[in-house]
Amino acid sequence: MINRKFATYNKLFAAVLFLCLTAGCVKGQLGQNVSGQYRNGMVVCAYPDASQAGLDVLKKGGNAVDAAVAVQFALAVTHPQAGNIGGGGFMVYRSASGKTNTLDFREKAPAQASTNMYLDSAGNVIPNMSLYTHFAAGVPGSVDGMVAAHKKYGKLKWADLLQPAINLALNGFKMTARIANDINRAKAKFKVLNPGKNYLVKDVDWKEGDIMVQEDLGHTLELIRDKGRDGFYSGKTADLIVAEMNTGKGIMTKADLQNYHSVWRAPITGNYKGYKIITMPPPSSGGIILMQLLKIAERYPLKRWGFNKDSTVQVMVEAERRAYADRSKYLGDPDFYKVPKDSLLNSQYLLKRMANFNWNAATPSASIQPGIFMGYESDQTTHFSIVDREGNAVAITTTLNDTFGSHVFVGGAGFLLNNEMDDFSSKPGVPNMYGLLGGKANSIQPNKRMLSAMTPTIIEKNGDLYMVVGTPGGATIITSVFQTILNVIEFDKSIQGAVSAKRFHHQWMPDEVGAEADALDSLTIDKLTKKGYKFTKRGSIGRVDGIRKTKWGYYEGGADPRGDDTKLGW
Repeated sequence: MINRKFATYNKLFAAVLFLCLTAGCVKGQLGQNVSGQYRNGMVVCAYPDASQAGLDVLKKGGNAVDAAVAVQFALAVTHPQAGNIGGGGFMVYRSASGKTNTLDFREKAPAQASTNMYLDSAGNVIPNMSLYTHFAAGVPGSVDGMVAAHKKYGKLKWADLLQPAINLALNGFKMTARIANDINRAKAKFKVLNPGKNYLVKDVDWKEGDIMVQEDLGHTLELIRDKGRDGFYSGKTADLIVAEMNTGKGIMTKADLQNYHSVWRAPITGNYKGYKIITMPPPSSGGIILMQLLKIAERYPLKRWGFNKDSTVQVMVEAERRAYADRSKYLGDPDFYKVPKDSLLNSQYLLKRMANFNWNAATPSASIQPGIFMGYESDQTTHFSIVDREGNAVAITTTLNDTFGSHVFVGGAGFLLNNEMDDFSSKPGVPNMYGLLGGKANSIQPNKRMLSAMTPTIIEKNGDLYMVVGTPGGATIITSVFQTILNVIEFDKSIQGAVSAKRFHHQWMPDEVGAEADALDSLTIDKLTKKGYKFTKRGSIGRVDGIRKTKWGYYEGGADPRGDDTKLGW
């Protein structure tokens, strides 16, 4: 009798559990189950107010692209370190039916740019000229990119998507400790580069909980709300940008602004152990390098070796060493340079690249050069991942380049200019601010897009949406996305666990492995050091934001604890 009662209770418990998993037990919000997973959509981005703006759009019936527009402009207000209207970026899109596309809204060199513009009379790179001057800014693409994305895929009215950002700018938003500290640290540079302006700075330091109001930025956003693309690339805002250029001997003109247009491009696609990878093509280097890394890693039993164990780390580092060497020679703006995509992703080519890998010793980077194949002719960014109720997915990475970009504000308009011109190769063999080397493929030319490491990525499993992922981090972006994908697929981590996990990075030159504190245990470091690997301590690597779709059809988010990143769903 007692056994029958227990059997009945077990059946009832199983039935309740099944209903919770398949229909969603309510915990505060409709569609959320007990483990923090959501049925109807999710937004993961760098600042809580921006995540809320995106979620509100989803709840009003907007799709993932609508939410992305709201998030992009909200981040321009609440996350000025990298959120922007004065920068650019990339979008990877996958519809609920499986159709894919990518949008390149990367900045471009002004028409007056030239190959040697950052060199002195002796041919040496002039320090900081490509970083903290009016001369450092590329033509912004973010506004045009959002307009183009909304025109092609959006559902809700454009003005309604801009209003949350306008409200945050004009009414103010509550600052976290992190944004207050970041602005306080940049205060001296802001004052030097912006005489007579007081954007983001005040007499006393900011502190957590302070309310920041940005009236000029709010009015600029109102122009974009009311006039769309023309509210930025023409009229008052364009005049203010050109006037700002004139104060600092910059070279961006009104014609540069009016001639800027984002570009739809076919994505880089490939497979990793049955998972379909959909990622960004050039002028991002991210997609090709990520696929190289995954194709190389696929041949090794990483799951058996384990997360961040010596054999796992050794294979990943050696793959990164070779892929970043290829990046230095072969990747650039495809509208100016024929990128050998198929050759770089050829399985036999990648097999040959690893032919000199030696388990007993590190391969010196000095001995690794970009690969050779037949037919060839001679840190601050932000990412957000969004999925809507129907299953449309967007991965967007956008940037000013350095934290706060060039640190130069457009007077009267209230926004920061990027310093993306540093992402070009100012001189072959001379590293940029992230230590990355480049050559002819990424040389400066008028109207050319500079190479990027941004790697917004969407993954399918069995033809269905599986993961949306990306990160800021300069040169570390690609390796952070690479590790996060492996953490989920190979090491069975939840998306939050994969995002939170400690990371390491290698980029060919300099020949060292940068690792976060406690990323690798002492035994792993000792084994690899004896083989000739050099380890250096690094601060935070990346701020990954991801979404994974569970086998039950729910969305679970991973918001990087290294920042103010926030995951919200319903």
